[in-house]
Amino acid sequence: MKLKHVFLTVFVVLLLDQVLKIYIKTQFFYGQEENIIGTWFKLHFIENEGMAFGMKFGDHWGKLFLTLFRLVAVCWGFFFIQTTLIKQKFSSGLIFCSALILAGAMGNLIDSLVYGKIFTESSFHTAHLVAWGQGYGELLHGKVVDMLYFPMMSGTFPTWFPLWGGESFEFFRPVFNLADFSISFGVITILVFQNKLLHNQHMHPPVSEPVTEAPMSTDIAEEDTAASIQP
Repeated sequence: MKLKHVFLTVFVVLLLDQVLKIYIKTQFFYGQEENIIGTWFKLHFIENEGMAFGMKFGDHWGKLFLTLFRLVAVCWGFFFIQTTLIKQKFSSGLIFCSALILAGAMGNLIDSLVYGKIFTESSFHTAHLVAWGQGYGELLHGKVVDMLYFPMMSGTFPTWFPLWGGESFEFFRPVFNLADFSISFGVITILVFQNKLLHNQHMHPPVSEPVTEAPMSTDIAEEDTAASIQP
């Protein structure tokens, strides 16, 4: 897999991720929910402070740390894919999964970097794109847009169930975005198929064909035999 294929993968994931986020941000009010397929696949608009699946880490400084960490991780990711995975000819599957992880990190990084500067606050009204600096927050402190919601199963734990007995449950509860999915898919695929993906040509050099000697012609063999029996 070549570097241009990595750029193409990242571009496609980023395009889909950002188009969906901007659509949700400007067409949905905060908390709005719409059924897409039955009641198990919904669009549900929420925002979080930067971690995957709506998790939160710290307040002002935690948000700043997460954004800067993503920025460093993205820069290092491009460098690692080009100088290590591609140059050392690792499997195309590993490079593709790494590109998905990189694209997902970049998708959420864009939200954190600039959304606070270019969008108004999401509330009971849809947000709007505004001129730079007239948004709801500071640079590096934008909120990440989430919308994919799959409540495929719900119910109540039996009373004898440890810790959560009698409490309600729902699968799958977290709301996420395409960037989160891209990261999770890449990581899980690498973990599940690591025996096939985590290798390169240096670890498994091609097996050379065994060298066989050409058969000696009959005339030469007879001459050698006659010469060996002469007194």
